[in-house]
Amino acid sequence: MNETSDSSRMSIFDCVSPLDFRYYGQDLQLQEQLGPYMTERGRLSAELRVEVAAVQALAKLGICGQDIAEEVRGGAERVTPEAVAAEEQRIHHNIRALVNVLRAEVPPPARPYIHLCLTSFDVIDTAAAWRLKTVTQAAVVPQLLELEKVLIGLSRREKQTLQIGRTHGQHAEPITFGFAMAEHVSRLGGRIEAVKATADNLRGKISGAVGAYNASALFFEDPRQFEREVLDQLGLEASPHSTQIVEPEFITDYVHALISTLGVVANLADDMRHLQRTEIAEVAEAFEAKQVGSSTMPHKRNPWNFENIKSMWKAFVPRMQTVYADQLCEHQRDLTNSASGRFLPEVVVALVSSAKRMQQIMSRLVTDPQRMRENFRMTEGLIAAEPAYILLAAHGHPDAHEVVRQLTLEAQQTGQPVVELLEGSEELAPYLRQFTETQQALLRDPALYTGIAATKAEEICDLWEQRLGLVR
Repeated sequence: MNETSDSSRMSIFDCVSPLDFRYYGQDLQLQEQLGPYMTERGRLSAELRVEVAAVQALAKLGICGQDIAEEVRGGAERVTPEAVAAEEQRIHHNIRALVNVLRAEVPPPARPYIHLCLTSFDVIDTAAAWRLKTVTQAAVVPQLLELEKVLIGLSRREKQTLQIGRTHGQHAEPITFGFAMAEHVSRLGGRIEAVKATADNLRGKISGAVGAYNASALFFEDPRQFEREVLDQLGLEASPHSTQIVEPEFITDYVHALISTLGVVANLADDMRHLQRTEIAEVAEAFEAKQVGSSTMPHKRNPWNFENIKSMWKAFVPRMQTVYADQLCEHQRDLTNSASGRFLPEVVVALVSSAKRMQQIMSRLVTDPQRMRENFRMTEGLIAAEPAYILLAAHGHPDAHEVVRQLTLEAQQTGQPVVELLEGSEELAPYLRQFTETQQALLRDPALYTGIAATKAEEICDLWEQRLGLVR
């Protein structure tokens, strides 16, 4: 294998992060959606955008001419990541390197106005807020909405499909598969709203080295006007009280929204994975004709996509601890978040790639209603226990729960359905005679005991279609 130090010849397989060579770099659509914002090139572009906006604001407020602002805008378009990286190698400061390269791309009269009144984190934090807010609008929320639409369709389609509910891994009471899907419709819908809200609330700053507007106050009676002029161009509001950095809680809330959304997606993946167990087999990933499930067992059809999503969640949940740690900053500034903050784009990439994978798999999910009913029948004879105890209590039995509990033990020992033991009990006969025909029919056919599962599924789908502005 030939080795080379020439970075221009690197491929995605020369990268270290699996996000690059496995989840992001292999997907052209993800590259188009996320690349302009989340890559190192995207970071540099956003920081240049802030520098340009600052000079535009200086021009608007009469500090320099509009021709100067246009020179800077044109110069920014010529700056390359390679040139900035080379300059940083020379001077060991990333923002000053960017400024130096930008200055070299404009005529001498424009150079004094580049980075005037700014400190490094006016540029870094403001650019980060713009990148994250913009990528959320352009890629994160649209992908989550696509997944939400798939889940809504699945929930509606399966709203009447009988399934046994499970608690603690045990059979509980009947539901419908559409009702089970509606849980994830609701949870994902709430997270989409949280992601949108926290992204829209990301803040910037143009307040100088310690946040007191020391430098800009040399030029402006109200330096906050200069800050507003810059941030308005970027669609951002100012941090209420910045030091050298923006108040970190805005980023903290945003990343929490992302990672908790990934948690909802991972929970769905885990449920689907368990429902594919051989002994349950109620759903299945669509399996392609040439797809291989195991390197040694040709018959295997593993739920690998769902497992991958859960694995991605495991990798990124701990990142939240780092984000919490980055809330702490010594006095007006320290550098303890300078490295850790650079990893935030990976959280965005992980969520979008996982949501896309889930959307693709769930849109082709194979359900087996017959198998669901067979699993339901495994404990069908015991399901009457809950409604029987409640109805007996409602009709005056003094210890309904205990008497039905004893009947369930007998049912398990004899194999007789609970309802047969109920109807054969002389003690309970006076109470049973008070049951309505509908109540008696429900005890004899536990498949009817699904509450309002189907109605609830439909209502949840209607609710989130309306709140998220989705069109059928």
